[in-house]
Order: sequence, then structure tokens, then C-alpha cells
Amino acid sequence: ASTSTMVEGHSVHRVAASHRQKLVGKAFKATSPNGRFAEGAKTIDGLCFASIEAVGKNLFAFFEDPKRKGAKGGEKGNGQDQVVVHVHFGMAGAWAVFDQGKGEAAPPPSKTNRLRLEGHGLVADLSAMTVGLGTFEGLYLAKRAALGEDPLRADADPNRLWSKVSKSSKSIGALLMDQSHFAGPGNIYRAEILFKASVHPLTPGRQLSRHEFDSVWRHTVELLNRGYQTGSILTVDAADVVATSGKAALRRYIYNSPECGRCSGPVMSWDLAGRTCYACERCQPVKPHTAEAPAADAPQVQGAAGAAGASKPAAEAPSTPRKPSATKRSGGAATKRTAAESGVATPAKAKAEAKTEAEATEVVTKKRKGELPEPREAAEGAAAVPKVHRPFNSHCAREPVAVRLARGGGALLTVKELKLELAKLGVKLGSSGMGGGSGSSPPRKADLAAALDAALAPKVDALSAAREKARAGESRAVEHIAELAPSQARRAAGQAAKNTCGPTSSEKNQ
Repeated sequence: ASTSTMVEGHSVHRVAASHRQKLVGKAFKATSPNGRFAEGAKTIDGLCFASIEAVGKNLFAFFEDPKRKGAKGGEKGNGQDQVVVHVHFGMAGAWAVFDQGKGEAAPPPSKTNRLRLEGHGLVADLSAMTVGLGTFEGLYLAKRAALGEDPLRADADPNRLWSKVSKSSKSIGALLMDQSHFAGPGNIYRAEILFKASVHPLTPGRQLSRHEFDSVWRHTVELLNRGYQTGSILTVDAADVVATSGKAALRRYIYNSPECGRCSGPVMSWDLAGRTCYACERCQPVKPHTAEAPAADAPQVQGAAGAAGASKPAAEAPSTPRKPSATKRSGGAATKRTAAESGVATPAKAKAEAKTEAEATEVVTKKRKGELPEPREAAEGAAAVPKVHRPFNSHCAREPVAVRLARGGGALLTVKELKLELAKLGVKLGSSGMGGGSGSSPPRKADLAAALDAALAPKVDALSAAREKARAGESRAVEHIAELAPSQARRAAGQAAKNTCGPTSSEKNQ
């Protein structure tokens, strides 16, 4: 079973928040250094980066003609005529920004660099497992409809999720990793969420009580929000840090650990759909009616050197755990990845991507030029094919604030809505140069939107998070920062090693 970790949902939301402040509203020169997004880069070259939306582990960037009235979420701002770039980072992806005005020189493109945006003194480099191009309906709506509830979005519906989980024979451990149910959590979060909820991963969804499900959802929301704010997956509560003072560096309770951080009991591990699953069976007792896992998935004691390998059937289980023979480890973290996981091109994958991208580019280009014919009216008496309705932004039928805020940040809200959201957060209109003071002019919408995006941004910036991880001895293979390029992450680690910067915010809060 693999212990390599995908870029988890909190990190994807951090990238979106960063780009709203640095890139959205600007037009860029777009190129594809490694040639694997050449047609896509050509299509968005010179377009305005209109908005960006995170849904679970997926990122959607919307581009449009800078002359369009709805650019940067203006009166239209609903995506209907925009070009969409879909990103899934995979194991080692990143979308880093270099600010040349602050002396940050962008390094030469790497072999995994699919997209480079340049302009306004900024260089943004994207490396990811998946980068696709398409239309709003053909790409965005199709993928969005397949994703489940994102705990970091205000429009998440736990009742809708409960209706699916409560009918499922799949284990809650499998469902937590199923992005059509829980959009965002990965393997680290799965282990820690279920531990904190005192639910065993093998419990079938339909055997969960509503109280247990609510506990799982509550911890999912709390932990991913903590990760979003700090830039690190820190799941241990303050009370437990004090209680386990002999383990001052404790960051997580059971993930990749030989013993439970709370009760010191053994942590069990086993393969679940190709990923290592963890449980402390003292703190997460198995329900009496839980169906037994297949013999090949039988839990075994987690080894002190890291996650246990795939186990033998229960009758043949070794008395001591084995290390995986095909996975190299560095600092307790698995570093081996498949070509697909690391974003390395394979001939078959590259050919398929090129075909899909070319087809999408042709549709997008024709639509922009008005060369696609209008769809014909259905024949009289013929049944129309229903599709998900996308409300246009009229004064009488706007999309909910939560939906627009998740997609494009403050730029997609009206002035009245912006003022209301800022008031909810306790931000005074007279602060941060927004006007509103005695004798000053009313704040502009752009200023209000920027203030709201800043108020909703993470408390700990990416470089501070990287330094905190380095001081704690956290391997970058375990917790990857998608906001930073490898060179930026290494520089932050070097600063931490030389002790050239003070404690980070997250360190002060621990």
C-alpha cells in the first residue's frame, strides 16, 4: 500500500486564495514550457484571468477576453463564455508565483512545467498531474457535478452527503477518500478524522448512526479549516499536546505512527483500495456488526519504521510487520511514485491528453469567434434533454453568495453583498485605505473585493508554513505545499535550518 500523499483539499484552496490576490484580474502571456499544454496555453494567451475556484482537490481557472464587460467578475461573471483550465495537482504538483518586484527571479522551466504565465512583474509556473482545457458546460459543469461535498466551501450540504453515506455498503474509510462523497480529504486526513471521531475505518456507511456521521463531518470541517489557515496538517488538539508533553513534536495522532498519540496503544494498518489505512482499535473500536474485511486487507500492527506493507491472509500473517519491498523511504515518508502520480509523461497518456486538448481547443476557439451554430430548437412534441440549470446573474435571480464567493472571491459579489460579508468578519470599511472615514469618498468595489479576499486568506503564508514544517522535521514528500515551487520550498527550509527567521505563526499558536 502506498503512503505517498496527494495534494489535499486545504492546499488547493490555499492556491486559489493566493491567486485571487496575485493573478485574478490580470491578462498574461501564456506558454507551455514542456509542450504538454501547448494548445491550451495558446488559447488563453492574452486573456484575462477572470476567477479561480477550488472544489476538493480540483482547481478551475476561468479566463476571458479582457474587453468583456464581465471581466474579473463584473456584471456577468457567471462563466458562461469563459475558457476553463482544470488542474489536479496529483502527488507533486504546484502552481507557484514569483514576484519579480520583490526580487524573486523565476528559475528556468522544469520538465514538468506545463504552463507559465508572465506579466505585471509576475511569473506563475504550473506543474500538475492533470491540466485540461475546455468550456464552462463541457468541462467545468461536468466535473463539478461528479464531485461531492467540500468541507471548506460554505455551500457544502452535509444532509445531502448523509443521504448517500447512510445507504452505502462501502466502509467509511473508503467513502472518505471517494471524492464523489467527501471532496478534499486525502489519506492523512482520513486517518486523523476517523480517529478523532472514534469511528473505525471499516465501518460500513449504512451502519453509521447520524451522530457518528455528524462527528465525522464536524472533524472533517475543523481539520481542513485548520490546514487551510496554517498550511500544515496539524490534527493534535492543544489539550493532547499538554497531556503528551513527552512528545512535544506530536503533529498527528496515528498517521504513519507505530503507536497512538493519545493512548499509546498499537496502531493497526492495512491496505484499503491501494492506500494504507490506519486505526487505533482502543480509541476506534470495531462495531460488533461490522463486516469483516477480506483476509488480504487484515489489519496488522504498524511498524516503527513506518506504514506496514500489504499483509498476508490472517492465518498466514507474520508475527512482525514487514516493510514494503518496492517503496523507498526518507524520514518515514514514502518517496516512490508512479509516472502518473508524479506527472511524468508516458507515451499513451501524452497522446490521449494531446487529442483531448486539441478537441477542446477547437471548440473553445470556434465559440470565441462565433463560428459554432446556435443549437436548433427541439422538434415540436420532442422531449427536451434536461441539463443542470446555470442561473444568469440578474438582480432577481442571482446565484447564492456562497457559490459566487467560492468561485471567484469578492469580485463576483455586489457592493452591498461585499459590505455585508465584511461586516460579518468584523472588517470596518474605514480600515486598510478603503475610505468610509469622515470626509472620504465611499470605498470602490475593487477595494471592497480586495479587502474581503484578504480577510478570507489563510493566516499563515506559504513560506512560513514551509519553515514550520522544516523545523518540525516534516518531510516534503508527506506534506507538499502546492503554493511553492521546489526552489522556494528549499529556500524556506534553508532559512529554517540557519535559524534566520523567527517563529512562525503556527508555531506560536501551538
